[in-house]
Amino acid sequence: MTTRNDIRNIAIIAHVDHGKTTLVDGMLKQSNVFRQPDQAGSLILDSSDLEREKGITILSKNTAVRYGDFKINIIDTPGHADFGGEVERVLNMADGCLLLVDAVEGPMPQTRFVLRKALELGLRPIVVINKIDRPNARLDEVVERTQDLFLELASEPEQLEFPVVYTVAKQGIATLDPAHPGQDLRVLFEAIVRSVPAPRISDGSFQMLVTTLGYDSYQGRIPIGRIVRGDVQPGDAVAVLGRHGSVRNSKVVNVYSFEGLQKLPVEIGSAGDIVALTGIEDASIGETIAAADVPEALPGIEVEEPTVRMTIGVNTSPFAGREGKMGTSRQLRDRLYRELETNVALRVEDTGRADTFLVSGRGELHLAILVETMRREGYEFQVSRPEVITREVDGHTYEPFEELVIDTTDENVGFITQAIAARKGLMTNMVSSENGEVRFEFTIPTRGLIGFRNEFLTATRGNGTMNSLFLGYRPWAGDITSYRMGALVALEEGQAVAYGLSNAQDRGTTFVEAGTPVYGGMIVGMNSRGDDIVINVCKDKKKTNVRSSTSDILVRLTPATILSLEQSLDFIADDELLEVTPESLRLRKRILGHDLRGKKNR
Repeated sequence: MTTRNDIRNIAIIAHVDHGKTTLVDGMLKQSNVFRQPDQAGSLILDSSDLEREKGITILSKNTAVRYGDFKINIIDTPGHADFGGEVERVLNMADGCLLLVDAVEGPMPQTRFVLRKALELGLRPIVVINKIDRPNARLDEVVERTQDLFLELASEPEQLEFPVVYTVAKQGIATLDPAHPGQDLRVLFEAIVRSVPAPRISDGSFQMLVTTLGYDSYQGRIPIGRIVRGDVQPGDAVAVLGRHGSVRNSKVVNVYSFEGLQKLPVEIGSAGDIVALTGIEDASIGETIAAADVPEALPGIEVEEPTVRMTIGVNTSPFAGREGKMGTSRQLRDRLYRELETNVALRVEDTGRADTFLVSGRGELHLAILVETMRREGYEFQVSRPEVITREVDGHTYEPFEELVIDTTDENVGFITQAIAARKGLMTNMVSSENGEVRFEFTIPTRGLIGFRNEFLTATRGNGTMNSLFLGYRPWAGDITSYRMGALVALEEGQAVAYGLSNAQDRGTTFVEAGTPVYGGMIVGMNSRGDDIVINVCKDKKKTNVRSSTSDILVRLTPATILSLEQSLDFIADDELLEVTPESLRLRKRILGHDLRGKKNR
């Protein structure tokens, strides 16, 4: 066993919005990757439209920078708990990690999750306290809480010894002493070179575990991973070892190494480096690529099981086929099973119906991102309300539980405690600050969180954040009463008009604007009471020659509430579906006919 001293492999891990991607921006700009760093922009690695719109990292990404004689391979990981599968599958490429912690918020639920995974793999951590320039930064308290987290999770004494670097990622500065701000990120680079161990190299023939898949329109699928042992060159014969013992022969066409934002061709890829290979079309994440004459497999990638599921099926609404290019059961099935090649935390199963598929993921957001991605690719389909996945243990039902952390103001204390208690949540901690901010910590069933985010944002008027982390399976907590109001359901197909919508707004809140096409059974609003009401939003005012006043001519409407994809998934009930097309999101009843729906209810 030897080491390769010219390389450092690090993963950047943190809770969502603690500054991982911004810090990577600074490291790229200060390592001469760009000719004009000031014009490189921000969120450089979050290049997809969906990531930029949502402001979160969804997919893990690879890049590399040079610092002196060292090459530093950087793995940027998602911060949201729903994308924990992305974190789990790439951490084995690293030897160390930068654990980013917000100087105000301190360690959060996802901080615990990613640190636990990193320590289980034996990664050497560097703690980075970010955003130290914020007026309400609590550096001493945050460092102390981070140390407590290490004491709780560490399994070896060496894991309790870690350097602490203080940064302002937005300004691209780092320091070891917050009283003396730095001028650049040199202190951070030095800490990486000094504290992260060089990759250890085993003797033997070529061996690499596929942890990421890229794609090029000319070169096809590109497996990416860290070479564990041996070397690989263009033209080498290799074997692809599947998860179930299968062996497929292939040939390497090109070998690429990461440099900045590019993949540069190299003559040879050596153990310890992270490389991308072309020519191996059938490799999947979790499989091993090894020398053809010594086909030895590496341990596969283990990820935690999904906790939430929903159905995705062929669109059966009267508007089916109008807006989407792809919507047949074969097209949906091919797309969903293709997603399994890269999304290791996802599960897809066939159901008893050929046009419906059961899709399971880590949480609502995990499934919502899949739905939004397919929608933007031109697919049209319908989805059901997300539901939790239960287990049977010794004849008893167990369900997933989560740790929920809510930050809000003291005026919302009453609503939070009452709403969470109704959803079977149990408060474990509550901390108030002098400026009126309150942090709650709860243990709550996962199903208690389904539909809560919308209610939370409305009640707190956006003045609050909530984050959760999967804890494990526990005994069923009992029935949870739904507090959602009834739906306003369209009577017939046509176009919504102002007069019909005015009548609907007398009953509740509308979700469609005048001129929107609707069909019978489509949900056009929310009732102010608990029961569903069928209402004709296409009904126009009868024309006469008599007008009492000008106010009789104009109909004044309250602007409609337009629900986002996540809000729509939160809103729908068990007897409802969400119709998803590239252009529209339509809420609807499972049974569109009013008479049939009434018979079933009776």
